[in-house]
Amino acid sequence: MNKEIKLSVNDLKVSFRTDAGKVQAVRNISFDLYKGETLAIVGESGSGKSVTSKAIMGISAVNAIYEGGEILYDGQDLVRIPEEEMHKLRGDKIAMIFQDPLSALNPIMRIGKQITEAMLLKNKANRKEGRVTFNKTLAELSEMMKQALAETPGANVSSSDVERYIKTFDEFNIHAIKLENSYNASRTAAEEMIAVIEDLLFLTEKKQKVDVVATLSLIGRRLKEIEDKFFVAKYAEALKAHIAAFDGVLRAERRKLSVIDFAKKFAGSGASKNEASPETVKVLEEIKKTAEEMLNQPQYNFFRIGYYVYKHPETDLSQMPADEANEIAGKFLNEDFMDSFIGLAKIAVQYSFDKTIENKKAAIAALENAISFFRSGTFNQQEAEATCKNVNKSVLAAIDPLAVVKDNVAYTFGGALEREVEKYFFYVKNNPKEEARFARQTAQREALLAKGKKVDWKIVPKSVIDLHVQIETIVSVLNRVMNKFKADIENADSFDADKRCVEIIDYLKEKASQIVYTLTKRIAKEKAIKLMEEVGIPEARMRFRQYPFEFSGGMRQRIVIAIALSANPDILICDEPTTALDVTIQAQILELINRLKREHNLSIIFITHDLGVVANMADRIAVMYAGKIVEYGTAEEVFYNPQHPYTWALLSSMPDLDTNEKLDAIPGTPPNMIYPPVGDAFAERNKYAMEIDFEMQPPMYEVSPTHYAATWLLHPNAPKVEIPKIITERIRRMKERGGNHGE
Repeated sequence: MNKEIKLSVNDLKVSFRTDAGKVQAVRNISFDLYKGETLAIVGESGSGKSVTSKAIMGISAVNAIYEGGEILYDGQDLVRIPEEEMHKLRGDKIAMIFQDPLSALNPIMRIGKQITEAMLLKNKANRKEGRVTFNKTLAELSEMMKQALAETPGANVSSSDVERYIKTFDEFNIHAIKLENSYNASRTAAEEMIAVIEDLLFLTEKKQKVDVVATLSLIGRRLKEIEDKFFVAKYAEALKAHIAAFDGVLRAERRKLSVIDFAKKFAGSGASKNEASPETVKVLEEIKKTAEEMLNQPQYNFFRIGYYVYKHPETDLSQMPADEANEIAGKFLNEDFMDSFIGLAKIAVQYSFDKTIENKKAAIAALENAISFFRSGTFNQQEAEATCKNVNKSVLAAIDPLAVVKDNVAYTFGGALEREVEKYFFYVKNNPKEEARFARQTAQREALLAKGKKVDWKIVPKSVIDLHVQIETIVSVLNRVMNKFKADIENADSFDADKRCVEIIDYLKEKASQIVYTLTKRIAKEKAIKLMEEVGIPEARMRFRQYPFEFSGGMRQRIVIAIALSANPDILICDEPTTALDVTIQAQILELINRLKREHNLSIIFITHDLGVVANMADRIAVMYAGKIVEYGTAEEVFYNPQHPYTWALLSSMPDLDTNEKLDAIPGTPPNMIYPPVGDAFAERNKYAMEIDFEMQPPMYEVSPTHYAATWLLHPNAPKVEIPKIITERIRRMKERGGNHGE
């Protein structure tokens, strides 16, 4: 599948410490989440669905133990990164919608503030991160330019020339940032002014009384702050006329106030409230119309303009139309600087890539030596740690510092290898202790039984691992990065240095823009109102100041969705978002999530216990039971060709309008995961279970390249078992109707 992987979960294992013992909640699960898809994770309560989602978010309970595996996102292992780094991702890049909206909302904070809070915090963090990343990337580019030129025979560009180019790039970007800041300040004033005008016009239309003079004074201040020459440009005369007209209606509204009103205002005993006059409304509507036109006018490219003004401070490009000014400035930028700068950048990019390829070849040799070292089995902890340190050094040297898209495998290699080696030596010491403890408890239990005494306690299973298997796990970590490097070397000829240069310049421009964008409280309010409207909240402007208890359950869930979307996340995790809602509202929320996914190109993980809920929204489905994924495939494969008896049980218990037969209930209860079953965890409840199901866990059998199931029924020697009639009849009806999945 040639899709961009947004999130990769590999062999994740999460347990919980309890007084009764260690609960193994998630046991070695793996899956990928692709860009723009919905992956549904389905299973009964206690199957490990929510534990998985909370592990991704980094909000597991304090007694959680991450016993193995990794969660890869943007070159980072979310299991291992510090909380400070996770805090930057949580709610920003990865957002979550919880099961109970009321518990997810602050009951004593107005809805509007809860939405805008996330936006304002993100904006502040983004501006700081933008400056740090811009400086770091530019420094790395400068260093690579110097190294490349130093090793290029006959190069006619010196190290001081490189510093001059980098300094010029940095300085004109700062100049461009200042111009854009000024432009954005006027743009922000216009947006805030429109927001205040809309509030006043809305209240006037609803016949609500408002402190007109105070509101007009605020509008007047914002109107006079619209002064940037690039933003005002052709609207300068119109603005002068608006200011004159506005001053006139403001004086008129002040004359309407009585002596008592003035006394109240000066005494601070309350605002005088009345309705805006028709003349005031007319002037405000005209000002609003002009401001909206200004906001929609073609924008100046300040990256280009910044360089032109940097070189020609006496020239005023604001008097030219934006398209013409952009073209003139762009041509000058390319001829005077950018063509030469990109030429240097291309040399640096190619040098960095070639150097990385050579380092990958060296890293492969180091990885092969490390594999031989660990497979020998004759090593102590000190030798193993030294080997890990050396091979990790080789792998880090093979990472291209100028690659904009991070290499997840290489970036997380060191932590993964260190973790598995630590695990090996932990169990070298722990295995004998556990064997002795298990033998002691077994002997004690058998002695009590031999005396005819009643024994009401179980022997805690041995917490041991096969050390040979753990060595193979270490080798698999080494093999994974080695195979990645081999593939990179094989595809080296297809490297496009021009494309990489464009990516770096665009990345630097993006970070520079990130520095200048300031989100004010008033603009955040307007964005929040638009979000509320987008998620289906009626009369959003009026309800902005309401509290959570003033909304119904479905409306509260819409608010939670708006909060999650306010940070523009890459990934949205929906943890049973419809469970607390009635069926009609469920359908509306599911349709809303589907629409938002399409509009925002979101990648969604949808957690639910009900297969019917995800029938029309999931692209792929992972069925979980007792901490393991037991079936995994596209929605069509899981609904039309289910293979695991647990999936059959879930489908058989799912009601629909046409089924006349009695729905099948799943007998029994899930196993106690303090004492996980030796074989298939579903065997005790599975009427199709064979003897081997109680003795050995089944492997994942491939049904198709995209469909897998962990059941012994797929073994070539297993007896033929027919899918339950209730499911085959349902599939037949769906196919006759031409419906998709559960439609």
